Amino acid sequence: MNLEAMKRKYAYTLARVGLNVQKGQPVLVEAAIEGAYFTPIFAEECYKLGASNVIVHYLDEPNLKVAAKYRSSEDVRKVEDWEELQTQKYLDQGACYVRLEGVNPALMADVPEDQANAIFAHTDAVRNIMRKASREKHCQWLIAMIPTKEWADFILPDIPEEERFDELWKLILKLCYIDEDNDVVATWEEKKARKREKGDIIDSYNFTKFHYTAGNGTDLTVTLTPDSKFGFGKRQLPANFVPFSANIPTEEICTSPEKFGTEGVVYASRPLVLGGKSVENFGFRFEKGKVVEVLAGEGKEMLEALVTMDENAGYLGEAALVEYHSPISMSGRVYYTTLIDENASCHLALGRALSSRQPSDPKYTFNDSMIHIDFMIGTPDMHIVGTTADGREVVIFDNGDFAI
Repeated sequence: MNLEAMKRKYAYTLARVGLNVQKGQPVLVEAAIEGAYFTPIFAEECYKLGASNVIVHYLDEPNLKVAAKYRSSEDVRKVEDWEELQTQKYLDQGACYVRLEGVNPALMADVPEDQANAIFAHTDAVRNIMRKASREKHCQWLIAMIPTKEWADFILPDIPEEERFDELWKLILKLCYIDEDNDVVATWEEKKARKREKGDIIDSYNFTKFHYTAGNGTDLTVTLTPDSKFGFGKRQLPANFVPFSANIPTEEICTSPEKFGTEGVVYASRPLVLGGKSVENFGFRFEKGKVVEVLAGEGKEMLEALVTMDENAGYLGEAALVEYHSPISMSGRVYYTTLIDENASCHLALGRALSSRQPSDPKYTFNDSMIHIDFMIGTPDMHIVGTTADGREVVIFDNGDFAI
């Protein structure tokens, strides 16, 4: 495998399959500063597709860590006017947006929870500028990964140090279905078609709720609305819609649940990274849709701050189905980044709903919030039973995988 050539093929995949950059379109890039080696490769692939301008902003988490040590949490959280203005011009011109994440899971290990939470709040608020544009202007957006040495050292300690970075690249390429010989556009179109088919099957049952149970203590009911669709058969797309793939890699089919219809307890099955700090072994108790108790030891303060970030942060905005025996899960690694780990198992998201429209029936509500934070709940024994509109119970998941 010519790894340098494959890195360029990965960049092309992100530009063409992920963003689907259009001729004359600006491209806004947020990239981890540790991944600066990759952004020129990605930018060139965007220009080859006809991008009018590729504007790169770097997320400098090491500098944010230092700032949080010496500045108040309130100051760190604040989004300055220039941070909004530097992107709004291009968003108004119809720019698409990509976040190229690079992970250093150990960076914030020694940072107090209030400082890590302030860092998360700041970066998430800046990203909300992009999210708002994607919802209102229907522009393409993408989240993808840039392998970094720090990330490789953390998750591949069993591999000789000098080999870790290249091995991480090979892992990412495999998880993104990129090899030396395949046509990545055709490969991803086939993959998306399979997901649409599975989503349409789920939708055909007209489920009104899901009941999740697992041996780790999860016992949760999530209510769905008639507009909570996993497939694409009934979704209305705007006339100017440009097809794109928002996450690379991805294995999920997902929907927006009813805001007030979640009851019970759910436990996370993988770590959650907030503000660069990893939180493990946690759960939530819900009543009438809202988190009423955070179940955690270390990291509890961060999670409590998360679910109170605004008045709707403690409600669910997403329910996603992913087989436990997915390629990402079967790789045997925990990646310490939500983008990849969420595609290893079923997950839920606190905060903003996926749908930008409220349900057609006014007795239902989709959540809205400044945050959208996925956390993983899938286990090898995950069992999900769906209740249909006519009262039938159907097993959707058994032993972690689809049963229908």
